[in-house]
Amino acid sequence: VGPYVLVTPNETRRKRLQQIAKKELDDLEQWKKEHKPGPITLVPQRLGGNESEAQVRQNQQMILMQSKCQKKHKREEYVKAKKAAEEAEILKKKAIQREKAERLEVKKRQEEMQRREMFLEDQKYKTNELLNRLDVGLPKSDSCQIANPGPESTAWQRSHAYKQALREDENRRLEEMKQEQQRKAELMEFKQKQEDETRTRALKNEQRRVNNAFLDRLQNKIQPDNIYHPGYTG
Repeated sequence: VGPYVLVTPNETRRKRLQQIAKKELDDLEQWKKEHKPGPITLVPQRLGGNESEAQVRQNQQMILMQSKCQKKHKREEYVKAKKAAEEAEILKKKAIQREKAERLEVKKRQEEMQRREMFLEDQKYKTNELLNRLDVGLPKSDSCQIANPGPESTAWQRSHAYKQALREDENRRLEEMKQEQQRKAELMEFKQKQEDETRTRALKNEQRRVNNAFLDRLQNKIQPDNIYHPGYTG
């Protein structure tokens, strides 16, 4: 600690400052006494409006009950709207799953038709191959130009006629089956198109019904909130 100098206070100046401060405090107290506000006088009047206390309490109770009913109604409407939205979502998912199942069924039918066509083609090929092998073991038509055809020529004619009839019958059956499959495919496609249109229309109607119901409930919920309830007017 370094050296320091102790300064002796000036008593005269100190007393003068104390006197000035005391005078200012006295002046302030005197001013407060002179400007003290007087007593407040009000004209007596009746409070509480034109209704009695019992009527006011009854109105308050009615407003409280209405508020509880409105809250309960809003809660119920919210639950109903949420449930309707969930049901619409479930119906949409079911429709998607049904559409997938129908597409899978159509695909299976088409594959079955393709397998049947391949089987018929293979059967026709094997039949032709068998008939061709039979033709190899029989004499040709130019070697059988005799006046009185023998048993071999007659057998060849019967085999040739049988082979021709079998081919014609096989071709006819194959053509009929192709036409039947084409008609079934067209009918299935038309039916699938109608089902898709019906399903789309049903989904749109269901969505429109849910939206309209939600808007109606929302409008009915907003209207009671705007009703004026008479209450305490004091």
